[in-house]
Amino acid sequence: MTNGPENRDERNERERGKLLALAAYEALADGFAKHAETKAHNAYYEKPAMLALLPDVDGLRVLDAGCGPGIYAEWLLDHGADAVCVDVSPRMIAHARDRVGDRATILQADLDAPLEFASDAEFDLVIAPLVIDYLPDWPAAFAEFHRVLKPGGWFVASKEHPASDYTQRHIDDYFEQQLFTATWKGFGRPVEVSEWHRPLQDLVNAVAGAGFRIERLVEPRPIPQFEEDDPEDYAKLLRWPGFLCVRAVKDGA
Repeated sequence: MTNGPENRDERNERERGKLLALAAYEALADGFAKHAETKAHNAYYEKPAMLALLPDVDGLRVLDAGCGPGIYAEWLLDHGADAVCVDVSPRMIAHARDRVGDRATILQADLDAPLEFASDAEFDLVIAPLVIDYLPDWPAAFAEFHRVLKPGGWFVASKEHPASDYTQRHIDDYFEQQLFTATWKGFGRPVEVSEWHRPLQDLVNAVAGAGFRIERLVEPRPIPQFEEDDPEDYAKLLRWPGFLCVRAVKDGA
C-alpha cells in the first residue's frame, strides 16, 4: 500500500480486511469469551505486559477500544475506573454486557470511523489491547484517540510484533503494509483471522504523528505461569518476540 491517497484497489482491500476481521471475531466470540481469560498467550503474556504499562486507574475515565468480551473492562471497573467500552462485533458486545452488566457504558462502534460518541478531551486513558492490527488506517484512528484524550492522558496498546508477523506468518515483504490471514486454533474451533502487517517504524511514526509522545515501547516476555500451560511456546517467547506494547502520552496543559 502506498502512503499517498488511496486508490480503488486499496479502498477495496481496506474494506475487505474490515469485513474479514468482523466475520472472524463474530465466529471467535463465544470461544474467546470462554478461553481468553486463562489462555496462556492472553493471560500470562499480553495482559501482564499491558497492565504493567497502565497508570493507577482509580477515578479515571477510560475508553476500552476493542473491548472484546469485557475482560479488560472488568479489571478496569474492579480497580475504580469509569469505563466506556466499544467493539465492532455484536457478539463480543453481548459477552461484555454479560460480564460487566450496567457497570460500564458498552457501545458497538467501528474504530476505523470517527468516534462520534466521544467528546474532545473526554478520557484520561485509552486502552487498545490486541486491536490495532485490525485497523487499516492508523493515522486516522490514532488521531481520534488523541482527540478524545485529555492533555496528560495516556494511550496504551498491544499488538502482534511485526517481526513475528514476518517470520511466523510468511509475510513476503517486511516493509509493506499488507493484509494476511492466519488460522487461530486456541479458542475452540479453528477460525481464519485476517489482520494487517506493518513494519515497526509505521507504529512509531503513526503514534508520534498523531501528536503523542511515546513513553515506553515494550517487547514483553511471558510470566512463569505460561510455562505450565505451554512450555514449548514459553521457551520460544523468551527468545523471540510475539507481541509489542506501547504507552504514549498526550502532552499539553
